[in-house]
Amino acid sequence: MPEPVRPLLSMWWAIPVAVAGGAVLDLAFPDVGLWPLAFVGVALSLLTLIGRSIGGSMLVGAAFAASFYLLHIEWITRYLGPVPWFALAGVETVLSAVAAAFLTLAYRWLPQLLPGAWGRVLALPALVAAAWTAREQFLGSWPYTGFPWGRLGMSQSESPLAELSSWLGVSGLSFAMVFVTAAGIEAVRMRVWLHSTLALPAVIGALVLVLIPQFPTVDAGSMRVGAVQGNGPSGYFDEREPYAVFQAQLDGTAPLIGEDLDVLLWPEGGIDADPIGNRSVGRALDDLSEELDAPLIVNGATERGEHIYNTSLLWRAGADGPLAIHDKANPVPMGEYVPDRWFFEALAPDLIGRIQREYTPGTNAPFFDVDGVGVGLAICFDVIYDDVIWDGANEGAQVYMFQTNNADFRGTDENLQQLGFARMRAIETGRSVVNISTVGTSQVIAPDGSVIDALAADTSGALLVDVPLRSGLTAGVVLGPAVQWLLGWLALPTLALCGILVRARRHTKAAPPAKDGAAQV
Repeated sequence: MPEPVRPLLSMWWAIPVAVAGGAVLDLAFPDVGLWPLAFVGVALSLLTLIGRSIGGSMLVGAAFAASFYLLHIEWITRYLGPVPWFALAGVETVLSAVAAAFLTLAYRWLPQLLPGAWGRVLALPALVAAAWTAREQFLGSWPYTGFPWGRLGMSQSESPLAELSSWLGVSGLSFAMVFVTAAGIEAVRMRVWLHSTLALPAVIGALVLVLIPQFPTVDAGSMRVGAVQGNGPSGYFDEREPYAVFQAQLDGTAPLIGEDLDVLLWPEGGIDADPIGNRSVGRALDDLSEELDAPLIVNGATERGEHIYNTSLLWRAGADGPLAIHDKANPVPMGEYVPDRWFFEALAPDLIGRIQREYTPGTNAPFFDVDGVGVGLAICFDVIYDDVIWDGANEGAQVYMFQTNNADFRGTDENLQQLGFARMRAIETGRSVVNISTVGTSQVIAPDGSVIDALAADTSGALLVDVPLRSGLTAGVVLGPAVQWLLGWLALPTLALCGILVRARRHTKAAPPAKDGAAQV
């Protein structure tokens, strides 16, 4: 049984290579969006982990993660300063570093169990890809609600590879990308130029990524949607008068008065009051709905009992309140609520003290029935949570309407990164997406990911679009949860089993042979 290989790179080289890998991976995401660089970033990371000790793998894993996250979420500093930036990037770095050790263990153990050529170029890349996917899923769910902002598959929103997500979901796309990269590395390590068949797993995986078409959905007509980007003072630190954001949205809606439309969509925080408890605002929405002769999908903070929610409301004149509501499922820690406030307030009292509201997670479905048309919903960062998107599709969504408020991140990559995620969701589900922001950029995205219409950032305007509707669920939606389990969460028990078998083999090999007499009965 072969012994584990030595590190491919000395630590003096591994650290700068890991740092470069994180920086290169960030360039694959918007706004730069050079999507092929995602493979380069993954390759540089994996090369630093092969043959390392556990401590060494955690060190280079931390270097890779710190480089990536400090660049990828630099937009946090726009208004909030460096403390939240370093805090969030630091948490993601520590967790990523710990998870990097599992990638190293895959490289250490599996070749000892399957030392043959096909074990190296097929089974090993599969386990490495599964461990990478498990790390993404872990970071996307813990601590608190997690932070799935840097998932590898999401880097492909402008790429032809994005269509694979409609078959396997975003996690499946991440898995496939890492598999191809890891298989290519192993083929080179085993001198593929001498044995060309060793390239088959990497080549076949690459062909699957490139050639698989988008999973088909069925044309279900269209819906005439008006969507308004008011460009009002909707940031945490914007100076404003009472109802200034509401007025900006009303002003932005003026060009749609007299137009024929099926629904009017406003962004997250488009109403800076509770339309359920504030009757004057409720009457203004009634008047607007009556004037447009259409229902409204609006958003504001609502109070029900002792709880505050970030709420989307389906509103129609004469209904005496909202027809339906959806509360944001994953309020943002340190933005919309403060978990363990006593602890974090002791660390940064001035910063934490600015967050006065404590939003409660919603439990109602992300779905509205708008005059017989199923509308899937996601409020701001909820777009990055798979279960919110899948729930909407399973409820019967024929189109998605995403409401967001990017005002605290004006002029940064955050807006375009989130817009890329919205585009991925359109491709994954085979549904159109209307992504409307308070301050931009807002877009109407077709089921194939192409842009139908858009409003630039920092402008007030209205869109009026016949948005295509689709029915039928993609394989990515139907199989998505199972794919996550098979290609992600099962990596850890599989890795643990590999470790147990390696230890058992070592113990058997080290055991002294029995004496002849001991074998006699």
